[in-house]
Amino acid sequence: MLGDVKPVPDYVLNGISLLNLTNLAQILLKRNQKADKRFTEVPWSATLYLKLNKMEQLSSKIYKKEFVDTFAGDDSGTLTPRQTPGVLYSKAKPTPVEKVTLLTWSDTLANELGIAKPTEQQDIDILGGNRVTDSMYPYAACYAGHQFGNWAGQLGDGRAITLGEWEAADGKTWELQLKGAGLTPYSRRADGRAVLRSSVREYLMSEAMHYLGVPTTRALSLVSTGEPVLRDMFYNGNAAYEPGAVVMRVAPSFLRFGNFEMLNARKEHDNLRQLVDWTISRYYPHITGEDKVIDWFKEVVDRTAKLMVEWMRVGFVHGVMNTDNMSILGLTIDYGPYSFVDNFDPNFTPNTTDLPGRRYAFGKQPSIGYWNLGALAGALLPLADKDKLVETLESFKDVYWTEYYAMMGRKLGLDQVSQLDRDLISQFEKTLTEIQPDMTIFFQLLIDLPLSVEGEEAVADHFKQALYDDLSAEQKTAFYTLISNYLERLNTNKIRRSDSQEMMRKANPRFVLRNYLLHQAIEGLEKGDDVLFVKLQEAIKEPYSDKFDEFFQTRPEWASQKAGCSMLSCSS
Repeated sequence: MLGDVKPVPDYVLNGISLLNLTNLAQILLKRNQKADKRFTEVPWSATLYLKLNKMEQLSSKIYKKEFVDTFAGDDSGTLTPRQTPGVLYSKAKPTPVEKVTLLTWSDTLANELGIAKPTEQQDIDILGGNRVTDSMYPYAACYAGHQFGNWAGQLGDGRAITLGEWEAADGKTWELQLKGAGLTPYSRRADGRAVLRSSVREYLMSEAMHYLGVPTTRALSLVSTGEPVLRDMFYNGNAAYEPGAVVMRVAPSFLRFGNFEMLNARKEHDNLRQLVDWTISRYYPHITGEDKVIDWFKEVVDRTAKLMVEWMRVGFVHGVMNTDNMSILGLTIDYGPYSFVDNFDPNFTPNTTDLPGRRYAFGKQPSIGYWNLGALAGALLPLADKDKLVETLESFKDVYWTEYYAMMGRKLGLDQVSQLDRDLISQFEKTLTEIQPDMTIFFQLLIDLPLSVEGEEAVADHFKQALYDDLSAEQKTAFYTLISNYLERLNTNKIRRSDSQEMMRKANPRFVLRNYLLHQAIEGLEKGDDVLFVKLQEAIKEPYSDKFDEFFQTRPEWASQKAGCSMLSCSS
């Protein structure tokens, strides 16, 4: 009977949700009157919907495990924290929790991967670690890293467990990883758990960065565990219980610079060679030849440089750019004490642990990306010529600055970027650092700057909404000089003003996920109120529109000193 049913057009399916299953059956019946009337029942409708859309349930999927099948690992399943020489992973089954409750689900990502939204508890339990199917092989990866510039030795997935590799309809595979699902051999002195606070931040920012157009890992789901987790938010002795949660993270790979550093540090050069070869063949298959290690490193350098440019474009500060938090695919990974810049301050860091030296401050991120690539180059020395590695590493600077100035040209609406324009961009950086306007709002107001604006007061008044403090006379003069130079440059544009403005709208987000909004959403959830949390999930999908202008405002004064808004810790 199913074979007699005519296919439903894509335009029909795209407008149908799993909550409208009976309607789908009715559509099919109208298109084929011979269809059995019993097929209007929801169970059949759900099955047909999933087949037509090539959607699969988490519990019935046959997962791949190429990483596990390829490399040496510790299959004992013992979760006792320990050193694991000679292996790239350790089996780590999630520790069950009291009750897994689905809080939110990324329909967009699920549709991209062909994953059906879980409606049965057996599927929801997978999202919290309470169920592992037969084809899954849960494991924690072993890696090392430099933390705050110092070698930290073995680190590994301390609270992340990869369940398996999901193969989508297009043949691409994606790692499904639970963060906060319990102990692993790499948990050290921690408990392997995550709290609702940090999990909400990871879920929302992963998706927010995707919609901003910034390369990133993704988040498929957020669940609560029904269990409290003890956390000392600022490592100051004031520990408190917080609601537990688990995020399912998704990426083509969670490989980090630290995976390669670990193998080199242990002089496991055969394993290092195998990992590099596998990474190239799987994620960089276009790279072949005798110099493929150098060619691959060059692409990692380029991707990292471009990622740094994207962070600078939207005002994102990662907060903890250790080498174990650097993706080998050039993705933003590991969302902890991050923040968007409110007032434009290159020296801003959101991480309390980073305060002494501000190593990971907003303006230092590109140089840290370069430093981290140097650490990766060091790990590759057994496999490639040192001089070629150094030469490739040095290419970061040219790539970064070329991409950076092109990006700034788009933010400013310039038809091209000459050397004189680079000087103008430097003037923007210097003046904005002095007056510290709200970065997001400033660039939005710049889009609609009247070409005829004249006088210091008129300029200051136009940008008033972006200012946190009144400008001094000296600042007004510097600001007016900048804007005057900018307007003079716009007059030489060889593109229409409307095209220039459209370029700026695409380069400058109007909505960013500010820390105080996250803080308010988390507080609401902890009290059983999800209104803001739900609204933010919609707002992050349209960061370049004015649809959510209720959030188009500077950081409130109360948030500048509020714990969890102005500063965070790695516990965040």
